[in-house]
Amino acid sequence: MTHTATTGLFQLAQAAYKRIRLLALLLISASITIALLCTLLALHLWPTYTHTFTPYLKWQDALLATLCYIGLILLGGSALVLRFLIALHAAHRSGMLSVCGDILVVRDLSPKNLASIYRIVGTALSCFLAALAGLVPAILIGWTLHLPHPALVILGTTVAFLLSLAGLVITFTASCFILIGCIGCLSFGRSLGAPHTYRLSSQNSLGIVGRELTISQPDQPESTIDLSLLSPHDQRHLLQLLRQRWLDAQPAWNPRLGDEIQAAFSFRPA
Repeated sequence: MTHTATTGLFQLAQAAYKRIRLLALLLISASITIALLCTLLALHLWPTYTHTFTPYLKWQDALLATLCYIGLILLGGSALVLRFLIALHAAHRSGMLSVCGDILVVRDLSPKNLASIYRIVGTALSCFLAALAGLVPAILIGWTLHLPHPALVILGTTVAFLLSLAGLVITFTASCFILIGCIGCLSFGRSLGAPHTYRLSSQNSLGIVGRELTISQPDQPESTIDLSLLSPHDQRHLLQLLRQRWLDAQPAWNPRLGDEIQAAFSFRPA
């Protein structure tokens, strides 16, 4: 790969590319397998009870909805991982980071993105369980209607009904969080591993902690670049480019950046 004093195209190290690709493929395989198991369980559960309308929620319906939801969010997580995998492959061919004069183009391809995807999946599942918990009193009505004494039926059903009204608040709130999360996932998916262009100027905020370069700009989202994904030679050249740009721009840039770059030169992972 050819570098000059002011430009450079930096590609993923081969070992890092293979490691992240393998991890992504394993996550997709595991997610799809669990989603298929949930689908099979839902299909097995469907014919085991009647589907006539009732004024209360059947526990079988709640279980069926849970199985279907888990399958759907895992498929959604797999789609996000696939989106990241496509971006990873594109960066492997065309470069993860490039510097041309004062233009910096980066892709955030850290494996931490995969952890972020499954944190989203976990949050979505937690919100669904919270929404389902709010409907538990509505399930209890189906049991109170079969109590042995009429007085117990009236008392138990009334209490369960009142609790159901309170539970609807929890269900509505959790459902709103799920809806907002779905909308946010669309934006997250579009930016996942996508290239972002920054102009190196006083408007930028650059910082280096360990082997992570963080850059932000008012009209662009913040990006974090894991420098350990580059080869040692590319890491040194990129740090040299940034140090030279920082020396030329002082004091407009982050005054601590010089020390952070120097620390990155001597950084040794634990």
